[in-house]
Amino acid sequence: FKAPSTDHPALYRDLLRTNRVHWIAEEPPAQLIRDKMMECHFRFRHQMALVPCVLTLNQDGSVWVTLVKPERAITPGQFAVFYKGDECLGSGKILRMGPSVYTMQQGKNREEGPKKEEIDKVEPAT
Repeated sequence: FKAPSTDHPALYRDLLRTNRVHWIAEEPPAQLIRDKMMECHFRFRHQMALVPCVLTLNQDGSVWVTLVKPERAITPGQFAVFYKGDECLGSGKILRMGPSVYTMQQGKNREEGPKKEEIDKVEPAT
């Protein structure tokens, strides 16, 4: 996909899935096991700022990662690395992403349908 600009909404996503996570402590954090969800931070590029997220643990050991705000240029094959404070919890290879901000905006526009002003402008068929 070639976007018209580097800040195009098609480049931003707030949901991704990893493969089975390699946990530093060998097991997922206790809170994630207990609640199946956990707030933490994530990064997918070296030296990028940590981004708040929520992990949802799947039965196969993979996780869904829901970001607090969409991030640019998340790509399958990169590694998502998870942190709690300064502690690295583990990482997983990004397998797939949720819909882009652009796709979500397009869907929202379709669901809303035409605006009243647009309907009023349409002339009746004769």
